[in-house]
Amino acid sequence: MIFFLVNCKLTILTNLTLMKLIYFIYCSSLLFFNICISQTNFTKDSLLTKANSLKFKNQDSAIFYLNKGYKLRLQQKDTLKAIEFLTSLSDLYAHQINYEKSYDGYWEALLLADKSKDSISKANIYLGLGWLYTFYKRNDEALKYFEHSLSIRKKLMASKKLNNGFLIQSYFSFASFHRVNENNEIASKYLDSINYVREINPSIEIDFYSKSESGYLLTLKGDYDTGLQKLKSSLEYFKKNNPSYLVIVYALLGKTYRLKGNLTDSEKYFIKSLEVSSIYNSHLDYKLIVFEELHKLYSEQQNFLLANESLVKAKDLHEKIYSVQNNQHLFEIKDKYRIEQKKQEDIAKQQRILQLEQEDKVWMLKSIILIVTIVFILLFGYLSIRNIRNKHKSEKLIIRERQKERLKRHQEVLELKNKELTESALRLIEKDEFISSIKTRLSDQKDNVDVSVIKRILKSIQGTPQSNWSEFEARFTTINQSFYKGLKSNFPQLKQTDLKICALVKLNFPSKDMSKLLGISVESVHTSRHRLRKKLGLNRNDNLEEFINKF
Repeated sequence: MIFFLVNCKLTILTNLTLMKLIYFIYCSSLLFFNICISQTNFTKDSLLTKANSLKFKNQDSAIFYLNKGYKLRLQQKDTLKAIEFLTSLSDLYAHQINYEKSYDGYWEALLLADKSKDSISKANIYLGLGWLYTFYKRNDEALKYFEHSLSIRKKLMASKKLNNGFLIQSYFSFASFHRVNENNEIASKYLDSINYVREINPSIEIDFYSKSESGYLLTLKGDYDTGLQKLKSSLEYFKKNNPSYLVIVYALLGKTYRLKGNLTDSEKYFIKSLEVSSIYNSHLDYKLIVFEELHKLYSEQQNFLLANESLVKAKDLHEKIYSVQNNQHLFEIKDKYRIEQKKQEDIAKQQRILQLEQEDKVWMLKSIILIVTIVFILLFGYLSIRNIRNKHKSEKLIIRERQKERLKRHQEVLELKNKELTESALRLIEKDEFISSIKTRLSDQKDNVDVSVIKRILKSIQGTPQSNWSEFEARFTTINQSFYKGLKSNFPQLKQTDLKICALVKLNFPSKDMSKLLGISVESVHTSRHRLRKKLGLNRNDNLEEFINKF
């Protein structure tokens, strides 16, 4: 009858084994998490130090100091320290199996961390929340929070705000999670990642938490010697640094020896685990697992009295830990952080909409002002340019008129002088003709006149064609200074006779006067004009006078 009762109770508890084991990993991780953050993220505080010293001796006093420190830091507006006290308080509530307060504390801490943009604390809190969701088999959400924590830490490492040691903590969480869910291969990969982090960072101390986990995984694979060596090598570390964690290590050793078939050593380590749990009043959840393991062990030894006693203790402890009244809050998952965050997001969205509407109005006003300014500038620029252009046009017209007037006066003066020059040349011709007529008359009257004397007198008065031309050319050059220069520049093949003809043509001399001034015949003048047209490249229809007057 007793054996039947034992087996019935064993069947009931077997269905809860996975949940209990998950919770064991959760509490272990909480402790590991607290040790890590106390060494890196937070500074020392007298109240926190006092609370930690009482954590496993007088938990009520520890809770008092943590609450006092949390409220004090909120009054001082020291958000980072307030988060530190609140996470430590949530951890302590978890050790007391008061999951409701632990849950509320983590969400409140996350809300503070989110408002203060404290990424380091957010990563740590996400890790704790991940284990809380794991305990209630909400594995998808648990992994999500584990991923959030790991992602934040990787970003902080990239910006050199955290060292690689925090990756070990995150990888340990993944490894434990997957081992509890019997994904031992995946768990081993995460443990390999921890080893890789230590290889690239030799300065990081050996992580005995992951070493214990690795040792237990080896025993599950049948490598008892290596697994036991790793588990036992971590005992000295935990005796000095975290004696309460020996509850877990001793329990793992007991399970390992039981798997190996050494029931005597298995019982010894299970009892040591219970003794440490009683001394430090910690890891009550794992105490439940140890009673279940002792029940199995005593059943195998056919010591049904002790087996039944262990089973009764396990059942009582189970009722204490997993009572519906004690954990109703968690099962309802009243996600205060999400509700508050949603409110904040809605408020932020409304503020953003108002801000965008205001920005639109300001932008529209700025655009109108800008357009008006641009139009004004363009109009002003257009009018200014038009005025400048009109002014320039007026100035150019005035300059042109003045130039025309000066050119006209110059042309008039030039024509006047050329006219005077022509008249002077004609007078020279007339003088020579008059003298020639006197000579002719004197030759006819030779009787009473000394002809030779008269001829000498007339010769001294009469000029030669050469002297007449020299006098004419000198005056012509003075009046028309650029005439010869222009002709020679354009027609360098012109000779002196050609230049003389050009000068007389410019003054509109007839061929007869040209012949008298040059001392040549009229036929020679015609011949010279004909040759000149050829040299100038003129056709028969081209007017010689108009062409020469261009120079």
